[in-house]
Amino acid sequence: MKSLKYILILISSAIFSQNWTLQKSLDYALKNHPLIKQSILEVQKSDRNIAISKGNLLPSVNAGINHNYSFGSTIDPSTNSRKTLNTQYDQFRISVPVELFNWKNYAEISLRKLNKESSEYRLRSAKNDISLNVIQQFFQYQYDKAWLEVLQTQISGIEEQIKRTEKEVEIGNRPKSDIYDIKANLGTIKEQWISAQNQKELSKNNLQNAIGLLDDKIDFVLNEENPENVLINNEDFVQKLLEKNPLYQNAIKQNEIASKSIELAKSDYYPRLSGMYQWSTFFSKELGAQPANQFSEQFKQNKNNYVSFGLDVPIFNRFQTKNRIELAKLSAENTSLEKDKVVLELTNNLKTIEIQYRNAQEKYRALEENFENQKLSFQKSEEKYKEGMMDAYTFFMVRNSWLQANYNLIKSRYDLMLQNELVKVYLK
Repeated sequence: MKSLKYILILISSAIFSQNWTLQKSLDYALKNHPLIKQSILEVQKSDRNIAISKGNLLPSVNAGINHNYSFGSTIDPSTNSRKTLNTQYDQFRISVPVELFNWKNYAEISLRKLNKESSEYRLRSAKNDISLNVIQQFFQYQYDKAWLEVLQTQISGIEEQIKRTEKEVEIGNRPKSDIYDIKANLGTIKEQWISAQNQKELSKNNLQNAIGLLDDKIDFVLNEENPENVLINNEDFVQKLLEKNPLYQNAIKQNEIASKSIELAKSDYYPRLSGMYQWSTFFSKELGAQPANQFSEQFKQNKNNYVSFGLDVPIFNRFQTKNRIELAKLSAENTSLEKDKVVLELTNNLKTIEIQYRNAQEKYRALEENFENQKLSFQKSEEKYKEGMMDAYTFFMVRNSWLQANYNLIKSRYDLMLQNELVKVYLK
């Protein structure tokens, strides 16, 4: 029954749980995270704003119908003379106003195109932010999971060592104090294990939040591949990363937007040429009098075509345009300062990543070279303990140091992989 229950647990676990790699986690986050979806909507809104601006270049077409009654003194539309009449008057019209030339429309189209490019850079920047956060949380979870495994191995080893030592105490090979020495440390290790278990659950929750994932049946595993080496030896490495960064590119685009905003404000100084075409006709009759001409006859007789052109030249608008231009210039100056801030912050971040990557490489090489020596040292201590040349407590400390050395090497390897993944995000 126990074996059947165990098999059912394994089958249930296989069905309802999944293992996600870092790449799968990134793919899901970059497709489903709310921040990414919002950024995509901003790009789509920019497209619509461009379409609205382009639509201002087209004429508009309006149709209208008026149905009126007039009682008393009025103008007879058929004779254009004033009479005391009670009349019905119906007018039909179609008008086509058009702005033949307005420089502001063209400047606005250019500005909204720049805004769309800016929204695309913000989308890329959002993807970078999500990727960086997922990568950091993913490796934090791997650290915490590896440390929990180390502690679990220590606890299992201590419990096994207690059983072995108790047997040796019974036959008189070891003093009873060895058991007390080992048990004294078991409680401390178990306390650390409880804290590590809690930290592992917290880091998993943080990772799920970074991905935008609600399903807690998913576990996250790391492909045990050798860390890649990213070439960062060229002197202009940081500068190249800076120029490819969407935050930097957006800062430059914001300067272009600020310049175009000044141009848009200046467009209010320029003259505007407009045109109008209108077609109309009407039908009228005197209420209570003899029947008027038939509707179709009046509709044809009263047709009218109207065409007009107009030129508006701004002369004085209470200094409003001048003040808007000055405000746009101040905004452009502020945007330039914002760009300088972005460059400083990005350069600092990229240099930090470069330094951390180099340090991770050096640390991993050092631990990797020293690992075999630590392994040999542990093996020798194990032989001494079995031969009775080392007490249980000392061997316990040596064994834990060996497990810690294993974890340090694993963590250093993960650190190098983490820094490598961070650099790859900036290299895209």
